[in-house]
Amino acid sequence: MLSVFKARSQVKRKAGELYGRVVAAARQPAVYRDMGVPDTPEGRFEMVALMLFLGLDRLQTAGEEGDKVQQLTIEQFVTDMDDCMREMGVGDLTVPKKVRRVAAGFYERAGAYRAALTAAPASLLHEALRNYVYAGAGGDADIDKLATYVRSVRAALTALGDAAAVNGELTFPDPEPGTGGNDGRA
Repeated sequence: MLSVFKARSQVKRKAGELYGRVVAAARQPAVYRDMGVPDTPEGRFEMVALMLFLGLDRLQTAGEEGDKVQQLTIEQFVTDMDDCMREMGVGDLTVPKKVRRVAAGFYERAGAYRAALTAAPASLLHEALRNYVYAGAGGDADIDKLATYVRSVRAALTALGDAAAVNGELTFPDPEPGTGGNDGRA
């Protein structure tokens, strides 16, 4: 019986490490400074959702262990969103409803990003980024930079082995050219 709890604890640790890397990747200053992502709570949420999608997308092919890490990583995300809303002063009675909306919004975005990255026309990724990341930002002169970065992140994550993926060792590349890789640790 204890081995079941120990195994879940290990998977939860891996999911926590993965989510930490996702958040670190989403907080890279170059994304906001050089790619025009709005440095607002909404813009930061959009980047967390985008990087989370890319990390979870990589786990799709990692088998049963990948499925477990995915589920617990999503739980980490929901817990983080709950904590953030409470820190921003959202009332205790409305937090669960808003967290459900955030989770539904994440799944909507994940579907759009998955469709855009698997479809032939590159314009679909631009459209998805325009609708979510740059929504309300006015203009999208930097959308090409972000789309290129998203594709490079996906390629880097795809190149990692399944063992690294399920161990929470996904490495998100640095968006700043010439500065080396970002291992996702803040």
